[in-house]
Amino acid sequence: METDDNHPISILIEELKNDDIQIRLNSIRKLQSIAKSLGPDRSRSELIPYLQDSVLEDEDEVLVALAEELCMLTELVGGNDHATCLLSPLQMLAGAEEVIVREKAVEALCKIAQDLPQTAFDNVFLPLLLNLSKVEWFTSRTSACGLLNVAYPRSSTEMKKNLRKTFSTLCHDNTPMVRRSAATYLGTFSKLIEKEAVKTEMLPLFIFLAGDEQDSVRLLGVENCSTIGSVLTAEENIHHILPILKSSANDKSWRVRYMVARLFKELCEAMGPEITRSELLGCFVKLLKDTESEVRTEAAQRVTEVSTFISKDMCAKIILPCVKDLVTDPSQHVRAALAQSIMGLAPILGKEDTLNHLLNIFLQLLKDDFPDVRLNIISKLDTVNQVIGIEMLSQSLLPAIVELAEDQQWRVRLAIIDYIPLLASQLGVEFFDEKLGNLCMTWLGDPVFSIREASTNNLRKLTEVFGVEWAKTSVIPKVLTLHSHPNYLYRMTTLFSIGVLAPVVGSDVISSSMVPLLSKMASDKVPNIRFNVAKTFECIIPYIDSTLVQSKVRPLLTKLQNDDQDKDVKFYANQALQKCC
Repeated sequence: METDDNHPISILIEELKNDDIQIRLNSIRKLQSIAKSLGPDRSRSELIPYLQDSVLEDEDEVLVALAEELCMLTELVGGNDHATCLLSPLQMLAGAEEVIVREKAVEALCKIAQDLPQTAFDNVFLPLLLNLSKVEWFTSRTSACGLLNVAYPRSSTEMKKNLRKTFSTLCHDNTPMVRRSAATYLGTFSKLIEKEAVKTEMLPLFIFLAGDEQDSVRLLGVENCSTIGSVLTAEENIHHILPILKSSANDKSWRVRYMVARLFKELCEAMGPEITRSELLGCFVKLLKDTESEVRTEAAQRVTEVSTFISKDMCAKIILPCVKDLVTDPSQHVRAALAQSIMGLAPILGKEDTLNHLLNIFLQLLKDDFPDVRLNIISKLDTVNQVIGIEMLSQSLLPAIVELAEDQQWRVRLAIIDYIPLLASQLGVEFFDEKLGNLCMTWLGDPVFSIREASTNNLRKLTEVFGVEWAKTSVIPKVLTLHSHPNYLYRMTTLFSIGVLAPVVGSDVISSSMVPLLSKMASDKVPNIRFNVAKTFECIIPYIDSTLVQSKVRPLLTKLQNDDQDKDVKFYANQALQKCC
């Protein structure tokens, strides 16, 4: 018979042998509780060795969980002084075949290493790192690359030299996966190294990896351009980094060119405005005209960002012609990316050039067949409004906006609704009532619930803009007429509108118009309407005179609670009655 002392670990052993992966996972997730039961000594002498011997051949999902749990056991195995016992199983996980397992193991090793006493760090962690970097199987060597960042700052001068040499060896590894891992960490590792060593040791490694035969390695080299470039002088950047950038922008692999386009803003920042204008702008134009749509998409998203590094004239002469070509690009994703960024050109170009060059492009994109293109333009209209003014915007773009308000894609209609309050505040009440008033009421009857919901919130925002008197004459009468619509969903819209408008229209409007209507709708034949009447009363009671609450609202809710046959109606009536008190 097993003793209580052995009970936790015997249960763990039993569960980890189970064929059901979920049971094994749950068992791993209980490691902290098990370690707490066993105590620090037995956790170090029994639990950790058992995990190392028996679990490391399990499914990847279990191994990921194990790596996550191991790094949280430090205090339970006796604190930082004894945390080295956790390194051995994590070292084995760092050599696993599955990438996610290795990543979690490296993450755990870094976390534990940061808090190790210096002696343990020097005598256990550093030898572990160096051992991983020399293991025959490549997976361990890829993990070694990720440990250098945590090791370097705490190492002695002699060991730092050794670690740089180790990193150099990993960069020249025969296995592409190891070189890829080294390229991933090159930038962050370079930030930790002395400036002179970056120039003499890291820069040659960067140049070597940027010319790798594997495009997966070269594209990671692009990411390091900005990091390495920020350490070098302008002259050194022109001599060392710029040729690699130009080469990458013209790389035979579209994935490398894609990475250049994606990081173009960061590259411009690292190189500075002067090099950007004289050297990088030509590369950017090529990326905007790239044969691969994925590259053009990324470049199109960076149009405004890159334009901030160049003069207004250069933007008009060099960037705008490319933009005009992209408006009719065969790829809908390219056009959508352009629509997302192009509005930002308006402040850069100014009012005159925006009217002369950009407005036609905006109109063209607003009529695009792909809904995401139209959505992206609508969502940024306020940027253009700040430059050209509402009068010019309404003359040029308002007809297109009105047309989009009836777009077949409900997401486009929703985007227009979100923009209406801002437009209204700038158009003025007379112009709004004439051009857009009826449109806002039409949305209340939209077949899509999200549109009806947004339109009621829109009415509240418009009331805040134009005032209660406007709402009394232009909104509330039209909203209340929906209460008699044969479709109960439209009658629901009336209730939602009352709930949303009540806080802004005041007690007089609620008492004279809304309460009588709710009283009438309380006898609706549809239970959903009746319980929403109760919910609406609950919303508006705080805004009604207490006399009216006791004389009209309370008796009505009491009747719903006592006489209605539907349990939901009774429930919500009771909820509202509590507010009456």
